[in-house]
Amino acid sequence: MLNDPQLSQEYNIRAITRDVNSAKSKQLKDVVDVVQGDVFDPESLKSALSGVHTVFIMNAPSFGPDGLETEFNSIKAIADTALEKGVEYIIFSTLPPIKEISGGKYTRATPFDAKAKAEQYIRSLPIKSAFICPGSFMENFLSEAQAFLGPRKAPDGTWVFSRHNSPESRIPLIDAVGDTGKFVGAILAEPDKYERKTFYAATALYSFEEMAAILSKVTGKTFVYKQISVEDFRNGIPSTFIGIFVDYFSYVEDFGYYGGTDAEKKISWAVENARGKVSTLEEFLMAHPLQLE
Repeated sequence: MLNDPQLSQEYNIRAITRDVNSAKSKQLKDVVDVVQGDVFDPESLKSALSGVHTVFIMNAPSFGPDGLETEFNSIKAIADTALEKGVEYIIFSTLPPIKEISGGKYTRATPFDAKAKAEQYIRSLPIKSAFICPGSFMENFLSEAQAFLGPRKAPDGTWVFSRHNSPESRIPLIDAVGDTGKFVGAILAEPDKYERKTFYAATALYSFEEMAAILSKVTGKTFVYKQISVEDFRNGIPSTFIGIFVDYFSYVEDFGYYGGTDAEKKISWAVENARGKVSTLEEFLMAHPLQLE
């Protein structure tokens, strides 16, 4: 919005954060209004959302046995407060309802189901709304370089990353930091046009084989995708995340990230209507090189 000639003139931006003194908050204070707000502190939310026309909600996931309800209640608190304070429009970052799409087969990917439940709640409110449904973040390649889901260097010098998915299994990818605003900005520029619509926010669908080929091309090293058993995949995940990641990747294999057969059409529509060009995986990795050892 700050870099958009039209939107920067039409909107004043308020960033809401739990910690107004964090390093990132201090950086933002030079360019936008930064205020304190906490989903577990109703009065702070009321103050933060006073005088706001449109609110964009993108929340972090909650883990643990009560993760779904904790996350849903956090989003509900923001939406309820927005309604109470006279906000006119909500833009919410949602996710596919994995439990529903899978017919109850996969129930442990709670961050997806919490956001899907929150989306339905927001749609029920007497307030205008629109939605983005982002794919998997390209930024995960950077954080996963040394994490449990990241590639491992084999004795022969190749880099191997593994899932229990087939090599042809495809996942939508988005440069979350660089491109989320281009989808949200489209809604902000024409809110009536996109009311109640969903942007399936991604650049394209990428198979695991394609990801390995792109990683090899960009880094100059050899990346290989290896399909492993569910048991081997499960054994490499910290206990806190086993249920979520096993169910998530199993769901992608069986039903596709967005469910159904029209994912490419949904993504193409979002890309065509985005406010600016979105980055391919190759472009993202060129701009953000992997740190490999």
